[in-house]
Amino acid sequence: MKLSFHGAARGVTGSCHLLQCGGKRILVDCGFYQGGRELEEDNADDFGFDAASIDYLLLTHAHLDHCGRIPLLVSRGFRGEIITTAASRELARLIMLDAAGLQEEEARYLNRRARRRGKKSDVIVPLYTTLDALNALEYFGRTAIYNEILQLAPGLQVTFINAGHILGSACLVLEATEGRRQRRILFSGDLGLSGRPILRDPDEPPQADIVVMETTYGDRQHKQLEPSIEELYLAVNETVERGGNVIIPTFALERAQELLFYLHAGKTQGILSPFLQVFLDSPMAISATEIFRRHRECYDEHTAELFASGHDPLKFSGLHFTRETAESMAINQISSGAVIMAGSGMCTGGRVRHHLKHHLGREHSSIVFVGYAAHGTLARSIIDGAKIVSIYGDDYQVRAQVHTIGGFSAHAGQAELLAWHKHAGNPETTFLVHGEKDSMAAFGQLLHDTRVEMPELHQEFEL
Repeated sequence: MKLSFHGAARGVTGSCHLLQCGGKRILVDCGFYQGGRELEEDNADDFGFDAASIDYLLLTHAHLDHCGRIPLLVSRGFRGEIITTAASRELARLIMLDAAGLQEEEARYLNRRARRRGKKSDVIVPLYTTLDALNALEYFGRTAIYNEILQLAPGLQVTFINAGHILGSACLVLEATEGRRQRRILFSGDLGLSGRPILRDPDEPPQADIVVMETTYGDRQHKQLEPSIEELYLAVNETVERGGNVIIPTFALERAQELLFYLHAGKTQGILSPFLQVFLDSPMAISATEIFRRHRECYDEHTAELFASGHDPLKFSGLHFTRETAESMAINQISSGAVIMAGSGMCTGGRVRHHLKHHLGREHSSIVFVGYAAHGTLARSIIDGAKIVSIYGDDYQVRAQVHTIGGFSAHAGQAELLAWHKHAGNPETTFLVHGEKDSMAAFGQLLHDTRVEMPELHQEFEL
């Protein structure tokens, strides 16, 4: 019985872990590396294992850094079964097709620019295409239902439990038997917070022999939610009063829907102007919002009651969904009084970069960051105070007001992570993944009665 780590090893993105047991090879997640150009180039590297040898891929949730390399896995030979929840299946389809489209679009743009500038260089090709993403969808098999056991093979079964991170997200409980050896292996995926709007709170995990857990915020707590909501409202109101627009780089899954929930509440309560215009300028976030409406099995009690009474918390006056490129471009004709939410959250691609080009240099406008920004991303550069940033090869001065609001994270903070681990009992070994080195080290020092490992990329362990 072996466990190896092929992504999110002493890093925050690219989650990918391989369990070998009873002659079967089970992959947990197959995510995209996100960050600077060096990390992005890692996506094209060898997986560290033979894609054709994988029997099952268990997907914890549909964020890009957990599902983004599935089309590449299939194009390199994977012919096994992908298992995930119904909501994650729908969202993963959306994410993978969007990622393929963005790669194709960026390749076309860079090739056109190179031709215009007379540069003779190799033709840039996307990591994978829309066709690759569509092919990958053929390998999604059984649908996991929370708390129901799925038999993978004799002596090998998995249970998906609610992680409360995004719609459909799950922790995995694998029961593995090999000869006389039995192990319960618990994968956290990404863990959410209790008391958030829309989604149910995370389930408590069972006791386990081996734990593989994320440590994104292993070294700190989030800001409290209520002050963060107030800070958002204040930033919006002050920007509108100055005569500017608010740009919010937005993750399409969970963060976009949560922000719509709070903007709706702000307008309903009279905190925000009834004339405020809100643009969700992200085809993927718009589609994700529609998927949210279809999966009410994931809602918390309050949100379920709202929908049951005919009140949609994700729809309000002044809200505009802009799918078409022409509609997106037209937003830039609006000089003030608008909140523009666009992907991606780390500004690594998508329409937000075009809005930043128009607003970074405007003192009256604001850029509001409400999520995690990895080192090497454009978002992190702006947050860290860069005065000049590069977008598509051109330099732009940063004159807009920059706000960083930390209380909206969909990730559990240190206290929540510790509580979750405590419910797992006293595991023999705890593997820390999906976090920066300092965060992992700080969290590891707080764990007792368990051997702590911080695996390196492609490192393998005998269980």
